[in-house]
Formats: sequence, structure tokens, C-alpha cells
Amino acid sequence: MSIIKRAAGASLQVLAVSLGLSLAAIAQAQGQADLILTNGKVATMTREGEFTQAIAVKDGKILATGSNARILKHRHAGTQVIDARGRTVIPGLNDSHTHVIREGLNYNMELRWDGVTSLKRALAMLKEQGERTPDGQWVKVVGGWNEYQFEEKRLPTLEEINAAVPDKPVFILYLYGLGFLNKKGVETLGYDKDTKYKDGVVELDASGNPTGKLIAKPNALILYSTLAKTNTLGREDQLNSTLQYYRELNRLGVTSAIDAGGGFQNYPDDYVVTLELARGGKLTVRTSYYLFAQKAGKELEDFQRWVAMTHPNKNDHMFYANGFSAEGGGENLVASAADFENFLEPRPDLPASMEAELEQVVSLLVKNRWPFRLHATYGESIDRDLAVIEKVNAKTPLNGLRFIVDHGETITDAQLARIKKLGGGVAVQNRMHFQGESYWKRYGAQVRQMPPIRKMLEMKVPVGLGTDGTRVSSYNPWPSIYWAVTGKTAGGMKTWQERDLLTRHEALKLMTTGSAWMSGEEKVKGTIKRGQYADFVVLPKDYFTVNTEEIKNFESVLTVVNGKVVYGAGEYAPLSPSLPRISPAWSPVTVFGGYQNRR
Repeated sequence: MSIIKRAAGASLQVLAVSLGLSLAAIAQAQGQADLILTNGKVATMTREGEFTQAIAVKDGKILATGSNARILKHRHAGTQVIDARGRTVIPGLNDSHTHVIREGLNYNMELRWDGVTSLKRALAMLKEQGERTPDGQWVKVVGGWNEYQFEEKRLPTLEEINAAVPDKPVFILYLYGLGFLNKKGVETLGYDKDTKYKDGVVELDASGNPTGKLIAKPNALILYSTLAKTNTLGREDQLNSTLQYYRELNRLGVTSAIDAGGGFQNYPDDYVVTLELARGGKLTVRTSYYLFAQKAGKELEDFQRWVAMTHPNKNDHMFYANGFSAEGGGENLVASAADFENFLEPRPDLPASMEAELEQVVSLLVKNRWPFRLHATYGESIDRDLAVIEKVNAKTPLNGLRFIVDHGETITDAQLARIKKLGGGVAVQNRMHFQGESYWKRYGAQVRQMPPIRKMLEMKVPVGLGTDGTRVSSYNPWPSIYWAVTGKTAGGMKTWQERDLLTRHEALKLMTTGSAWMSGEEKVKGTIKRGQYADFVVLPKDYFTVNTEEIKNFESVLTVVNGKVVYGAGEYAPLSPSLPRISPAWSPVTVFGGYQNRR
């Protein structure tokens, strides 16, 4: 026995004597579980096809896994025991790229068309919400849908939107390509023939008056800027909204998320609501975040200030300052590096100034050991981005500092090799699930998988799966997992070769441990084994054997985060913590909820 072990043992004996306890009693207390889940088909995700029956939880972590008989030995008088009744249990889902903080501030005032299967139903929802919304408030549909999910396979017309809501202002966001205002919306904003945007068009009719259609060319600034002119929630409603949105994510099995920043998402102002909830013990999704500079040409100044005031990997009650983000649709390290994924328009060429501007920011981050991520849809942009990172690395080695290339739909094998050599990873999302048809119409049928996830796995490049919710794609992770195992768009078009399809284990692994790599947490979450965070989900059906088409409509019946139940449905509903009544009272969430997978 080593000196350290003998000293530790002696200290434990002294403690036991001083407290009048035996070593056996201390050992027994250490093995007592706070929560036990029995009778499950528990997918540990440590290796494909490995399942166990029960889980013991203590102090927010997995204490043990195994048979019912073995795990129930950890039971004591105060242990909460939950019967899974044969259901499949998986690690909590982890979205490697989403916009959870921004959506939390807005969720209660948005009408979500996510998952709606017909345009007729979507317009009926719009009409009903228009009737419920008080004067002075907007009716807003802000992303997460496309026309191919509808039976009608088309977008709403301006005539239909105006007929549905004639007397309240309406704003509808379609991906990062188009926006729609009804007549009242145009009037409220004061848009006219002289309203101009550098990278967008306010469509005019034959008389020179705005039709209500907004066109991104290709930059989405016209859409973001218009949305920013609509109303926002007050502070108390933002707190309520964030609580409701986190519960919605828990309903879908999400226990962790990485917020990639976003347009008009200012630090620190727009982060204080989530931080307040975290410090109050009310955060039910582990949230790590990256920061995004909002002013073009002033990015370096922002990052210089933030480096001095924040600390990467600081855990503030499950809320983490993880680094900086440069991500699609406005999130970027520098504005000149943003190659927007608006497939309704041709690929944008990045300006010649990009390299010098990006090098300054990346150099600062590497010097201060800040992880970073870069929005990069196209291989042409990625080539230039990597050249900058390689140049910085030659002067100040990354030496294990993680960086992420986000999206990478047309990334090449050679670029993947460069990312691997630099120690980076790729965060992929199901944007092509929502935009596959648009891409094919512009560029033609593709043989190569987009993004090439199979090639990334073969090359052992770290990969995390996510959604890019809530404005381009939906925030629901299950359509993303469905897309990974089928290669199908929301309209049912198959875009991948059979050889590229992921197994169900592979897809789930990318949304658990794969995503955990993106925040440097792969050693503490993503699997169900001793020592990992006690974040897990009980499913209504067996994910591993159910008909593939059912996967996209999955949700949780029981979600556990940090060893505590945060959501329950059906027989587990009494275990759900109570939430305050949704506010404001006219919120679309009160009637429609969020993702429309309720049949």
C-alpha cells in the first residue's frame, strides 16, 4: 500500500471514530443511491448493442449500472425508485449547435410551424393566433419549417397571409432566404419604396409599393433587421419564456445544448436571463455558450474586451462560458468570413479583406486559449478559413486547443485532413433536411454526401450532430437523427447513397458523446456508465427497432438531468416539476405548444 493510500485510510478511520461511525457504515452510505431506475432497456452507448437493465444515481452522477438485483442493493429509505416498464433508456441528447439562449427570450411569443404537416393547418393556426393576439403585438412565425414538409409542397402566398390576419402585424421567416409581412406589418414598420438594405430587397409591386415579401441576397441582414423591429417580451416574460423553452427541450429528450451565438444576440445583456435561472437552480438543460461579435469591423475590440472579462470552461450552475462562436446566418468571428447558406441565391464570395480580419481575431483567441468555431458552409470558404488557422498555428501553436468548423456541407477530404491535423472537429446539422430540395434545384443532384459525415467518421475527425435551431432548422433533435439514418429531406427526398447512411447507434452517438467533444465534456457525459453525469431519457418506443419513419416524431416520457426528473409524461407526469403559468396570457405556446408532433 502506498503512503498516500495509508494516509487516506488512516484519515477515514479517524473520521469514523470521531463521528462514532464504522468504516462499513461509511462505505454503505457512499453506495446509497438518490434515484434508481429499474426494468429498462438501457443503451449505455459505450459500445454498439450493449444494454443493461437498471441505473443507480447519486449526487447527480451515475453510481452504477447493471441488473435490477444488483442496482437495488443501492436502495435505502430515501431512494426514489422509478420503473421504466421495459422501455428504452438512452443518454440525454446533446445539441452541438443551436441557439437556445436567443430562443428562450422569444419562445413564448412565437407561433411555431415546426412539424406542421399541411399549409392549410399552418394558416389556420396563424388565423387563430391573430384573433388571440392583442392590439399592439405582432404575430410571428420565426423559422423551423419549410414548404416541403407540407402536403401542399408550397409556401403561403401573401394573399393567404393577409386573409388569415388582416388587422395585426405579421412577420414570417422562411429559412434565411425570405421573409413575409402582411399589409399591417408593412404599415407598422413604415416600409415604402425608399426602404433599402445593402444585402436584401424589399419587393415592390407595379405601383412601387412594398408587397410584403423580403428577399435576402444572400445575406440575411434584411430578415434579422426586420425581426429586430418587432416587439419583444418584458424581463419577467423572458424568464417565463426561457423556463418554458427549456421544458420543451426536455420533452424532446434534450439535456445539453451548445449555444453558438447569433445575430442580434448581445453579450452580456441577452445572457443574464439564462444565468439568473442557472444560479437559481432552475436550468434544466446543461448549456455551454460561445460569443458572437455584433458590429462588422469592430469584432476584434469585442473579443479583446470579452477575453478580459470571461473565463472559458467556468461552470456556473450548468451554464458554461465555453469560448467564442462564428456560425451561420450572422454568427461569425468576423463579418467578412460569413458564407450564408441561402441556397435560393448563388454562393457568396468572401471579400479579400477576410483573411487579415480573421487572422487578428483567431490569433487573439489562440493566444488566450479560447476555443472557437467558424461558420463555413462551402468548401471554397473552408479552404480560406483553414489557411488562416494554419498561419496562426505556425506562429502560436494550437497545441490541443479545440476549434470547430460548423456545417461543412461541401467540405472536401483534403480539408478534413487539415482539420484533423490541427486538432479540430466538425459540427454538422440537418440543414439539408430542410434545404435539400433548394440545393438540388440550384446545383443539381449530388453523389457526395452533404455534409460528408461517413467520410468524417472514416477519417476519425471528431463529429457532433445538432440542429442549428431555431430559425433555419427546427430545434427538435429527432428530425436530425432521422435525417442521419435515412438521408431524407423533410419532403421525403432521399439525398444520400445507401453506403453513407448512419446506423441508429452512430447517429445517437453523434448526438451524445460526439456533441460532448464540442464542449470538451466527452469524459463526463454522453454515455450511461459510472461517473458520468446522470442525464438520461426514457423513450415511449424502442428507438433501435421501431419503424424508421417513426423516429422523427419521437419525444421523451421521462427526462432526468443531473440526477433529477425534469420532465415526465403519461404515468410519469406527476414527477414533473411544476412550471409557472405561461406568460403573456395570449402566448401561442398556451394553445399550440412548440414542436407539432402531437397527433
